[in-house]
Order: sequence, then C-alpha cells, then structure tokens
Amino acid sequence: MTTSSEDSSPLLGEDDRDAAVRRLREAYSEGHLPHEELDARLDQVLTARTHDELAPALASLPPERPDITSTIAAAGGRIRRRGAWRVPRVLKVGSAYGRVRLDLSRAVIEHPVVDIELQLGTGGARITVPRDATVDVEGVQTGWKDLRYKPRRRSRPGGPEIRISGSMGLGRLRIRHAWR
Repeated sequence: MTTSSEDSSPLLGEDDRDAAVRRLREAYSEGHLPHEELDARLDQVLTARTHDELAPALASLPPERPDITSTIAAAGGRIRRRGAWRVPRVLKVGSAYGRVRLDLSRAVIEHPVVDIELQLGTGGARITVPRDATVDVEGVQTGWKDLRYKPRRRSRPGGPEIRISGSMGLGRLRIRHAWR
C-alpha cells in the first residue's frame, strides 16, 4: 500500500536530483543563498523521495537559465578563441579545413559542466583547459591521428568538467592544461 504523497507525486530520479543540486549550486555561486541555507537545502534535496518533497528546497530560487548552445563553424581557415571570452554550456565547433584553437584558460566559465562537440575534417585542434578542470574525452572519435591528452596528476576540486565529443578526420586533437 502506498501513501497519499507517493500517489500524488512521482518518485525522484537521479537526473532530477542532480538538476536540483546544480540549481542550488548556481544560486549559491550567484549570491542568492547564504552558505548555511545552501547546506540545509542540499540536505532536503538529498533526502527527498518525491517531487513534492523536493519543491520546498527549490522555492524562492531565481528562474533557471536555459542551456545555451553556440556554434562556431568555418569551411576553411582558422577558428580561434582566446582571452576572456564567455564559454557557453554547449559549444559546437565545425570545420571542414583548417585549424581550431580554443583557449579556455582565461575564459569565463559559468557552468560546472561544459560540452564541446567537434566535427572536424582535416586540420588539427588544440584545446587549452583551465588548470583545475577535469577533462572527459570518451566521446571523441579520431580518424587518422591519435588523441594527445595527458591528465593532470593532481587537480583541485571545484574546477569545471570539460566533456569533449565528436569526430576528427585527418587532424590531431591536442588537449593540455594551462600552467596557471
């Protein structure tokens, strides 16, 4: 026999719980929640079993910003981003011919997870990530040359997670961590 709260509200899935934790982290990082309130609300989220139990933990938060996807594409030539540029949640990079250089070391990264989707023909790509970033390259398919990436031995917690996926034709993908 089920209780009335379980009948009126579906059970929480891990994706729902992860999304709630992300919203709380964003609200805290933007200064909408003090540290003590963040702890209390995280406890509510982690112990909630239904959507009805989750709702009070997310009450009074600012509205969620939509995931932003940007596309950078070129038929030939170079694609280059460096300096203090704003990195979207999802960045799609496409190039038939030419080199791609993405330097995220001084970029403004507002999201805890950034997805970079590569669709490259010929020409190489070099991506510089922040020193404290973790990098996931499981979704990358290389054609002609191997991927060059050496994970950092020690990384500080709290850095962004950079997930790189897509396909490379004849070029090489090189990923490195910034020195500072």
